[in-house]
Amino acid sequence: MSLESLLAWIPDGHPDQHLAREVSIDRLPAHVAIIMDGNGRWAAGRHLPRVEGHRAGIEAVRSTVETAARLGIRVLTLYAFSRENWKRPPTEVSTLMRLLKRYLRSELNALLRNDIRFNVIGRTDHLAGDIIDELSATTAATGGNQGMVVNLALNYGGRAEIVDAARRAIEAGVAPDELDEQRFAAFLYTAGQPDPDLLIRTSGEMRVSNFLLWQIAYAEIYVTDTYWPDFRRQHLLEAILAYQKRERRYGGISPSREAAGAR
Repeated sequence: MSLESLLAWIPDGHPDQHLAREVSIDRLPAHVAIIMDGNGRWAAGRHLPRVEGHRAGIEAVRSTVETAARLGIRVLTLYAFSRENWKRPPTEVSTLMRLLKRYLRSELNALLRNDIRFNVIGRTDHLAGDIIDELSATTAATGGNQGMVVNLALNYGGRAEIVDAARRAIEAGVAPDELDEQRFAAFLYTAGQPDPDLLIRTSGEMRVSNFLLWQIAYAEIYVTDTYWPDFRRQHLLEAILAYQKRERRYGGISPSREAAGAR
């Protein structure tokens, strides 16, 4: 995929074409992670049941996945269901799971057409059997794809992931004095993938909500007031453009500030 692929997908004369042309393809984030928040408030603002917000959010997922794939993002991670979300009313949880199954079935052809590889992260063995079967089928069907990887975080918690990684390291017989950050990262759910360069959170909330705690150590954070059901191609492009205007220092001194200090 490339900028040309994205531009060909955007209707002629659409404002998103201008946004897309501003993106520097050489400075794309390799990994974009998104906390999809605001479904309930979106529904409440329209005097609708909360589940209608979740239904509306599917179109946001569809638009975001295809935009990222066409642009050339290597990895996209979507926070779909946290370990804490089990505390929600049972009817809401069951609706979320039904919507997940429907999404996987309806979007399989689009994943294949766009050469996207589907992956799941989280404690998926705790999910219902029919959900596990659906996730496994989609993972297997897209396993040979070579394009963007979409990680869907289900029954996910950042602290739980770190605990699971520690357990895997112990089970693998790694001695404490042999364990460093690089070795430890190989036991995370995202092993082999680049860490997120850009973390997006919708709905204006200023917290990371136990999401990819190890991996986002140096991620640039972008918060938008847009509720997830309204998030579209435009909003992803705006987030990427904001990211590209930042100077990443990884705890060091930026070259421009260092040069200014030398003078």
